Amino acid sequence: MRLLVFVLLALLVIACDNQRVFENYVEFPARKWPAKEPATFEFEIKNAAQEYNLYYEVRNSIDYPWERIFVRYELKDSTAVLSEKLVFNTLFEKSGKPLGRSGLGDVYDHQFEVLTHYRFPQAGTYRFTLHHENRQDSLAGILAIGLRVELATTK
Repeated sequence: MRLLVFVLLALLVIACDNQRVFENYVEFPARKWPAKEPATFEFEIKNAAQEYNLYYEVRNSIDYPWERIFVRYELKDSTAVLSEKLVFNTLFEKSGKPLGRSGLGDVYDHQFEVLTHYRFPQAGTYRFTLHHENRQDSLAGILAIGLRVELATTK
């Protein structure tokens, strides 16, 4: 019964999200993100006149051993790299207390801004790739990495 209520609430939230253009996750069943497995997402932009916000999303457990995560992102169209950058974000306070939203025990969800009020050069298919840059072969405690593209609200 609880599961049914949770699923119905999740569907309600998803259905009411009219800003979302794209949202998807790459899951890591072994509960670690291998360095040789970048998270890659392809999405369609239909209106190049519209501004968009792009976020990368992290789902981690308390098994993640560091305070921050370092990722390099790359946004490409069919011909060129449009944007790339190394960014870092905090997953835990210095005290070890986890940050982010929690709904499943030791699992926490984070959403980090990558590009705001971004205007794509043309309608079409785009590819967004995330690589972890923590200098480890695998990042323990990373369950999934996601991308969210949404319509930007007015400034």
